[in-house]
Amino acid sequence: MEIKELLKRGIKDALAQAVQAGTLPAGDYPEVSLEVPPQKEFGDFATNIAMQSARVAHKAPKLIAQAIVDQMEYPWLNHAEIAGAGFINFFLNHTVIYDTLQQILAAGETYGQAPVREDDTVQVEYVSANPTGPLHVGHGRGAAYGSALVNLMRKAGYNVQAEYYINDAGNQMDNLAASVNARYLELLGKPSEIPENGYHGHDIIDTAQAIIDQDGDAYLSMPEAERLTYFKDRAYAEKLKALKHDLAVFNVQYDQWFSERTLHPAAIQAACEELKARGKAYEKDGALWLRSTEYGDDKDRVIIRDNGVPTYLAADIAYHKNKYERGFKKMINIWGADHHGYVARVKASMAALGYDPKQLEVLLLQMVSLFRDGKPVKMSKRTGQAITLNELIEEVGTDAARYFFIMRSLDTQLDFDLDLAKSHSNENPVYYIQYAHARIYSIYKQLKEKGGALPADWSAVALDKLQEPQELELIKKMAAFPEEVTIAARERAPHRIAHYAYELASLFHNFYNRCRIIQEDEELEKARLALVTAVRITIAACLGILGVSAPEKM
Repeated sequence: MEIKELLKRGIKDALAQAVQAGTLPAGDYPEVSLEVPPQKEFGDFATNIAMQSARVAHKAPKLIAQAIVDQMEYPWLNHAEIAGAGFINFFLNHTVIYDTLQQILAAGETYGQAPVREDDTVQVEYVSANPTGPLHVGHGRGAAYGSALVNLMRKAGYNVQAEYYINDAGNQMDNLAASVNARYLELLGKPSEIPENGYHGHDIIDTAQAIIDQDGDAYLSMPEAERLTYFKDRAYAEKLKALKHDLAVFNVQYDQWFSERTLHPAAIQAACEELKARGKAYEKDGALWLRSTEYGDDKDRVIIRDNGVPTYLAADIAYHKNKYERGFKKMINIWGADHHGYVARVKASMAALGYDPKQLEVLLLQMVSLFRDGKPVKMSKRTGQAITLNELIEEVGTDAARYFFIMRSLDTQLDFDLDLAKSHSNENPVYYIQYAHARIYSIYKQLKEKGGALPADWSAVALDKLQEPQELELIKKMAAFPEEVTIAARERAPHRIAHYAYELASLFHNFYNRCRIIQEDEELEKARLALVTAVRITIAACLGILGVSAPEKM
């Protein structure tokens, strides 16, 4: 059992024994929470359970704390102290700390992995950008955060499916075809003009040029409607292939690619008919309206226009209806902050269909600002347009880009320092963490050069040789990893893992600089090799969640 869970259970049992003994009254006592004190003299862990229980017990917190401490006689607890207004500070015996280290070594690469709860199904849908051009840095933040959240929740035992919703129907696809057509004609010396809502990126020119390189002017003689249909299908296939490639390079993988086209027309019609049957949609001025005001929206919304064409909302209603029908316990959408006003409409539509809107959770990503030399960077020097995710990866690498995107909470605006992300220094947090991992492999190399080898059986190693404060702090930090995974997954906060990894790396570097590992004392050497191996396992687990590589050398 993990240290914190062991201590929490011990406090709960002590509280129950105090109630049974009559020193505390029976009641609905709060959950036990633990924290690591800021100063070592205050013990290994502390709790404010006594202060939280004052209203239940109708006693002063110090008296409650004393009643709990009097019942806490455990072989793994050295002693407990009451401090301040009623805090309880716990000082653990080192044996329980060594047991934790042994558990990490025994778990190996599975350390921190909770058993999979097959029924705890979660779908995470993220990025879902239109397949009309390259991904930009805003998509990059969503891709990094979304994939890290999927990894994190899987580590915490959730049964997760990652999905990409392909917006491959509607006006944007028609505008894509018209844009390629305009560039095609332009490159062949024919008069043309990109439509007002068309796409002006250099990739559209590349697509048109590729068509010319392969087939020349063969499509000039084709009726325009037919040519546009061909260009739409060709450009769509090309853009979707490029999008999948770019995401794979960025360590992003999906279990499901869901095409919006599959919703037209049957699924959309079925959803609209059900809304009408439930009295939640009505016809007015030739259009079909959702009664979204019944669910807190500021006005009712059109779902089928007066020309019979479905709105984006209609497709989203059909899509989310499909999600509910697939039976997920929780559905998480990761959208850009500009979709804030859209959340209520989608939730309203699900409530109108009789579903529980609380099952649908929408997380909003704030904007990303790039900085170079302390100045904002908005345009690509290469194209004069918005910087793409590919260009960012080329400049700083996948690992740095992912870490920097994830290291801040999604609900805060991110200032991305390009110079820092590229630097090979301790100021660069991802470099600092990866260097800790690589440094451990350099220790293994030193051991091999000495003629030694890692112990085949860690259980035979005398871990009680580890007595230095830096060693014990490392073990306690690693002991907190499984709970950190649980909390971060529950709070949808992969940035917590980024911070945890940095703190663990910092403790390791401090230990490395103070404690010699390869040395003459063989028992101490083996114990410290066990310690650094556990650090390697834990750092690699963190980096795996973040989708960042764990290098063996740098």
